[in-house]
Amino acid sequence: MIYPVVKYLNHPVLEKASAPVTEFDRPDLNQLVSDMFESMYAAKGVGLAAPQIGIGRRIAVIDCSTGEDPEQRIVLINPEIIKVEGKQHGEEGCLSLPNFRENVTRGRRVTVRAQNPKGEWFEMTGEDLIARAFLHETEHLKGKLYISHVSALKRDLIRRKVRKMIKAGEWA
Repeated sequence: MIYPVVKYLNHPVLEKASAPVTEFDRPDLNQLVSDMFESMYAAKGVGLAAPQIGIGRRIAVIDCSTGEDPEQRIVLINPEIIKVEGKQHGEEGCLSLPNFRENVTRGRRVTVRAQNPKGEWFEMTGEDLIARAFLHETEHLKGKLYISHVSALKRDLIRRKVRKMIKAGEWA
């Protein structure tokens, strides 16, 4: 099932910390993960957090191959960033803030600790785009969007543009 991606300022779940997953190896959890990948691919993203489809649970999926290589599919449940090394500066966007992109500084090499759908803990280290995705999606689970990393002025401009689009009926 493809879920619609909820948009910034339209859904409060995007700005709230998500609840941890406590029950694993269940058909409903596996189906949700599958649906999240399908929804992410349909939206042409490389990462998707459950809050972005209106579900306040600590689940994120990442695939930097955008569906081309099944081996690159990553499922993060209850993730925590445990190490950040170096810096990278680049343009970042978000499926919940379509058509907006800003330069954001992130760690270049990031290690995350998370659970898989069976509840097993693992650690994974990623560089460059995967590192950026780890940080971006993990922040979604804390109720934070990438625009928290831009200046207050830019953030305010984005909010104003979005509010204007909401009024005009262009932000559904």
